[in-house]
Amino acid sequence: MKMFLQLGLILLAFCMVATALLAYVNSFTKPRIEAIKLKEAADARNELIPDSEFEEITGDLSYYIARDKTTKEIKGYTFTAEQIGYGGPVKTMAAVDKDFKIISIKVIQQTETPGLGTNATLPKFTDQFKGKTLDQLTVDKDGGVPPNAIKALTGATITTRAVANAVKASIDKLRASVSQSPETAALSDSTAALEVAK
Repeated sequence: MKMFLQLGLILLAFCMVATALLAYVNSFTKPRIEAIKLKEAADARNELIPDSEFEEITGDLSYYIARDKTTKEIKGYTFTAEQIGYGGPVKTMAAVDKDFKIISIKVIQQTETPGLGTNATLPKFTDQFKGKTLDQLTVDKDGGVPPNAIKALTGATITTRAVANAVKASIDKLRASVSQSPETAALSDSTAALEVAK
């Protein structure tokens, strides 16, 4: 009995030392990892809508307003959409213009099957989203007809649906959020005033 108690105390001591070391190392690496993630997200936004400055809006859907660096006019919006694919969560960063038509998308995180679902990161797949409207974000296996739909990846329909459906749901939320923003309300009021003046 005494031997088991000694072994238990030794094991407890090892666990406490290991936990302390992990916590110590984590305190150094966590800020660096967060900084790298923020830089990667900023680079992805700049790739989707180049030559823009971005303003973050948080809410039900967090998104960024992309403005022209010179004129400060709104060029579009970027957001990250996520849905479970075949191998886990698939995160997609998307950019849309002021009319919520897709400018471009980029799959930024996935754990899909190599050679099948991972093809969602390739331009051959992502380029077909360019210019699509909310109504055209239907996968061909679900009744959509290309080119006014998304052609599913061979052997990776679940991944294709995850990307298309996540982007579609996020655009829907974005449209609702933008329509309620004070800036949009101000633009609507000024447009209505111009119509009355005419």
